[in-house]
Amino acid sequence: MKKKYSLKRNEEIAKIVHKRRFVKNETFVMYYQPNSEIGHSRICISVGKKNGNAVTRNKIKRQLREMITAIFDFEKQCDYVVIVRQAFLENDFVYNKEKLNELYLKLISKNKEYK
Repeated sequence: MKKKYSLKRNEEIAKIVHKRRFVKNETFVMYYQPNSEIGHSRICISVGKKNGNAVTRNKIKRQLREMITAIFDFEKQCDYVVIVRQAFLENDFVYNKEKLNELYLKLISKNKEYK
């Protein structure tokens, strides 16, 4: 995932989460909001402290960045906040990637404006 596709500012992240538009499954929660001024998608990855120590959390973020690069369409103008749940650690990479793909497809089918 390229640096220009990351969403880092706390105010922007809080605004997306505050809108309460989300989809979820047992492994991830994904908040989303359209952005028309930027021209591409931006993504924030959030891994809580309950998911392990710093080494484990960084491993989760590395794996999630690879999954996002393979699954997401960055041409859609939308901001995403992906929150990782503890069930992520109980499963392997392939299963987690399938769950993220299902969640992304659920988000696209749920919202007509992102097609």
